[in-house]
This record gives sequence, structure tokens and C-alpha cells, in this order.
Amino acid sequence: MLPFLLLCLSCIMKGASRVMVASRNYADFASEATFEIKKCDLHRLEEGPSTTAVMTREEGLHYYKTMQTIRRMELKSDQLYKQKIIRGFCHLYDGQEACCVGIEAAIKPTDHVITAYRAHGFTYARGVPVREILAELTGRKGGCVKGKGGSMHMYTKNFYGGNGIVGAQVPLGAGIALACKYFGKNEICLTLYGDGAANQGQIFETYNMAALWKLPCIFICENNRYGMGTSVERAAASTDYYRRGDFIPGFRVDGMDILCVREAAKFAADYCRSGKGPIVMELQTYRYHGHSMSDPGISYRTREEIQEVRSKSDPITLLKDRMVNNNLASIEELKEIDVAVRKEIEEAAQFATTDPEPPLEELGNHIYFNEPPFEVRGPNQWIRYKSVS
Repeated sequence: MLPFLLLCLSCIMKGASRVMVASRNYADFASEATFEIKKCDLHRLEEGPSTTAVMTREEGLHYYKTMQTIRRMELKSDQLYKQKIIRGFCHLYDGQEACCVGIEAAIKPTDHVITAYRAHGFTYARGVPVREILAELTGRKGGCVKGKGGSMHMYTKNFYGGNGIVGAQVPLGAGIALACKYFGKNEICLTLYGDGAANQGQIFETYNMAALWKLPCIFICENNRYGMGTSVERAAASTDYYRRGDFIPGFRVDGMDILCVREAAKFAADYCRSGKGPIVMELQTYRYHGHSMSDPGISYRTREEIQEVRSKSDPITLLKDRMVNNNLASIEELKEIDVAVRKEIEEAAQFATTDPEPPLEELGNHIYFNEPPFEVRGPNQWIRYKSVS
């Protein structure tokens, strides 16, 4: 009888322990924490972004879920591409999540963003659901641009892509900034490009025009250390991309730390809104995949280098450790987020592989906004498509 009673007591205690863990409420966690972050390198600036950052528990959970969603979305995209469900050009963003999430946390929804072809992360950060991004990648009607843009051409309100020509989005970003100034709405444009595009002549021409007209434009170089398969040291006489504006102030940021990126983007946004003109921001980051899906990513760098970055500088792991160590979240809570994210990605992938492709007669639609219907020539002069705005 005694062993039976002891067994019952043991079961009750284990059950009570589980209840205590499950019932841990928000009062058990800190509401916010202050962190020391890396100082930025400055060019033509007396002061730079703050070296301390306050993060609330709610912000941390939001950042974690957003970065984890982008990471899992990109891994699913890789899988779908290898299954030949996604075709064509495809550039993955895993490793660089702190850049887009940190920037989005610092600006307003009414501000404008334009980037290059590694655009999936920014598309999600700007508010496009995962299912619409994956459906766009698979060329389906439910994609964010109706299956006609693919990986490199995704858009949403105040987000202008997704541009396939190397560096060509930078003059467009200056044009958007000119519109911001012209309409006087105190909005800014964030114009992103990579270290490979940083050597393009059109970027320097845009610097000149933006400085001359004091455009509210943040030029952001996402330096992931390799322009396609060429390291920055082999491609650029000077790898200080934040100094490239010469007469435009700039600073260099740890792009693997979301809090560094957030504080830097806040500083840059305030600078532009104050009417001082453009500013250059270099984000030192790293991509885990190759340049595109045709690039295994290990012919010009070693597996050991990639693994070292993953183990020492991964943006998601860094945020996770900060939150747990400062009592902003528990390991169990973050694992629950991981499970929910994986479920969301699987459901989005299911939609992206079963949604119908757009009908051929809609091929000419959406060329212009708010214009009367007109005809578009097809592959030869006898084929015509009707274009509806």
C-alpha cells in the first residue's frame, strides 16, 4: 500500500510541476531591458547612433518571430526550388534577417523602401503575408503580384521591389525621395543595394544629385562580403562603403545585431527628416546561401567560414540569447513560437503549390495604375492582350 501511495504522490507532484511551468504568466518576465551595442564607425559625423538600446518584451518577441519566419520561409523556398516547383532566378535572404527587421522597426509604415533582387525579407517585413510571397515564387494567382513578378519583383504599398538590374534601384530611390520632399509629407526613402552594386557609376551620380537637392534618402549598403562570388577585397579598392558618399555623411553598422540596425536606422531617419539631406549607412552582414540558387556558395568561401558566422554571429541566436539571459522570454516560449512559425510556413507552402496559375488572358493586366483599358501586343503582332489597370 505504501509504495502505491508514494507513486500517486510522485505523479501529483510531477503534474503540479507541469502546471507551474505552464501557468508562468507575464508578471514573471521583465517588461524591458537595456543593452550595450557596438559603436558605429563614422564619416563626417560628430555623433552617431546610440550605443545603448532599450528593448521591451513585446518588441523582442515580435522581432524574434519575424526573423524566424523569414528564416523558415527562405529554407522552404530553397526546398521548393530544388523540387523544381520554383523556377528562374531566386536569391535567398537567410543570415541577413536583422537588416530588414531592424530597419522596419525604426521607420514608419508611410516611409518608402526600395531594394535589389534579394527582396523576400523586406517584402515580408513590409507586411506581405508568407503565403503570398511563396505563391509569387511559384507563379500562382494568389501571389503578391498575381504570379507575374517572381522572386525579384515583389511589391506592396510603399515598397517598390525587388529590382533585377544591379544598382538600378538606387536612382529610382532618389526619385522617390524627391517625391517625398516635393509633397512635403515628412516621409523618407530607404534605398538599398549590395556591396557588388556599390561600384556602379549610377550610384555615385545619384549621391551627387541627392546631396545637391538635399533629398531625404538613406542609402543603405548591405555588405554581405561577396558580390556574387567575388569577395569585397578583390572587387573594391576601398571597402569602407559608408565613406563612399564622400561629401555625404555615413556610418558603418553591425548588420547581424537587430538592435544595432534598429538604432542606426532611427538615427538615419531622424537625420533625413530634419532636412539635412541624404546619409549613407553600411550594414555588415552575411548570407548563408550562395548568391543565387545556381551558386552552391562554397567555391569562393569555405564551409568552415559559413559555420563560424552561424555559431558566433547568427542574428536570431543573438536575439534569443539576449531575451533569455535578461528574463524577457523563456526557452519554452520561444520554442512555441518556432513551432507556430513552422506550421505557418507549411500551410503557406501548401497554398503556394495548389493555388491555380494566372490565366493567359490576364498577362497584360496591371501595367499602369488607374488608366483606361488598352491592348498590348503579344509574342507576335497578331496576338493581342487586353490590359486592365
